[in-house]
Amino acid sequence: MKPILEVAALAGIEEEELELYGRYKAKLSPSLWERVRTRQDGKLVLVTAMNPTPAGEGKTLTTIGLAQALNAAGHRTVAALREPSLGPCFGMKGGATGSGKAQIVPAEDINLHFTGDLHAITSAHNLLAAMIDNHIHQGNVLRLNPQRIVWKRAMDMNDRSLRSIVTGLGDGNGAVREGGFLITTASEVMAILCLSTGLGDLKERLGRIIIGYNQDGEAVTAAQLDAVEAMTILLKDAIKPNLVQTLEGTPVIVHGGPFANIAHGCSSVLGTRLALKLGEIVVTEAGFGADLGAEKFLDIKCRQAGLSPAAAVLVVTVKALKYNGGMAKDRLRETGMRALEDGLSNMKRHVENLKKFGVPAVVAINHFADDLPEEVERVLAECRAMNVPAAVSNVWAEGSAGGLELAKALTDLLEKESSNYRPLYELDTDIRTKIETIVREIYRGAEVSYSPTALRSLKDIEQLGYGNVPVCMAKTQYSFSDQPKLLGAPEGFKVQVREISLSAGAGFVVVHTGNIMTMPGLPKSPAAVHMSIDDDGRISGLF
Repeated sequence: MKPILEVAALAGIEEEELELYGRYKAKLSPSLWERVRTRQDGKLVLVTAMNPTPAGEGKTLTTIGLAQALNAAGHRTVAALREPSLGPCFGMKGGATGSGKAQIVPAEDINLHFTGDLHAITSAHNLLAAMIDNHIHQGNVLRLNPQRIVWKRAMDMNDRSLRSIVTGLGDGNGAVREGGFLITTASEVMAILCLSTGLGDLKERLGRIIIGYNQDGEAVTAAQLDAVEAMTILLKDAIKPNLVQTLEGTPVIVHGGPFANIAHGCSSVLGTRLALKLGEIVVTEAGFGADLGAEKFLDIKCRQAGLSPAAAVLVVTVKALKYNGGMAKDRLRETGMRALEDGLSNMKRHVENLKKFGVPAVVAINHFADDLPEEVERVLAECRAMNVPAAVSNVWAEGSAGGLELAKALTDLLEKESSNYRPLYELDTDIRTKIETIVREIYRGAEVSYSPTALRSLKDIEQLGYGNVPVCMAKTQYSFSDQPKLLGAPEGFKVQVREISLSAGAGFVVVHTGNIMTMPGLPKSPAAVHMSIDDDGRISGLF
């Protein structure tokens, strides 16, 4: 690793614009933004993917490797990524900093406590929860209805037993009421931090958080509870983007970490805007498949922040295509041309969807050592048939050298095609129309069914005057539908909307579909049980 001062210098960042967290990571001072804000923006490139599978697609890996390759090819490039969450790190996924020769470092720090951003978000979220219960206990001047408190608690860990809880049990411990926890990555405070443009905007958004309803059915906000200043104090450092590097010294801004299946799935606006002032090309990623992360990046983040992406990279793998074509997980190393043929429909659907946003796309085939040449060629042939540029990426094994073909395909696309980015729907349409537009145009569903609870919430949200905000779909990442096992490119299905909640501070409504949970659970064999640390502090099993 290079000292972070050297990495910063490569990006044109001065030493006094850094707040150092040791030798290899730093926060970026607001003074940096003030100095570079008038510069022309670089070109923004989104890395997204087909629907994820147990075999792994390597979206973050590809983002890191592509940024390295672009720099190696002479294009000043900065990457902008999300921060990992402890939940997946110790749950099913392990670390989320890339792998092989395409990693961001110091990987162990980034995957664990990093610079404390997620802890600060958790603390600010739970401070508000504590102030709500204390307000009720101390006389309840705002006349909050204990049965209509909508603000849950949060923690950065997968713990299904906390999804539904009862608080206030025991004499003198406050009002007894039902509550629950969600994972920090699903917290509205996380979304607010990632969409804010500065401390002033952060305060305003925090103040708009709806914590519950009073005895007359009127919404009560965090501002009315006088919680905003204290919450902002906890977030004063977390709002500053973090600077790290790839294994090859490419600058990477890592900031914010909302999941894309239960939240909006994009790194911070502040981090992205800074990267665009520092690099000729900025490579960023959005979580899970393009039906989730890319749709939210394009319909929520870009719209709110005034960003205009120049291109998208769709990551696919031969194994994931075969899995979507019906091949069992334990057979994905075998030849499976029939399954591959059937699975190509998933890739084609995502390419078609990206074009609906007016964003030109290139397909990146993340190569595995046991991929058969004829299978890779079949994917390339399908891309040629769709008139979509494609390249094989070997960044895991070769670092930047393995990404030069992809970098060339991307830069050729940027030179030849202009983006005509446009959101999928207009904000002045009603919430149901927005939901049904996404289901019809992106998922290819035929119908949306709403529970009575969802319909009541929808009515309340529109009566509060929030009918003109975008929607954030909380949906399984494994399928275009809300049914995890419906693979490939299904059509004509019904999407079940279980609940609709308002994130007034973030500026969107969250639409909960199927059985998606905002607090994940640990798998049967969590990644945590395979980790160890020796007497010298060396960690193994985190990745």
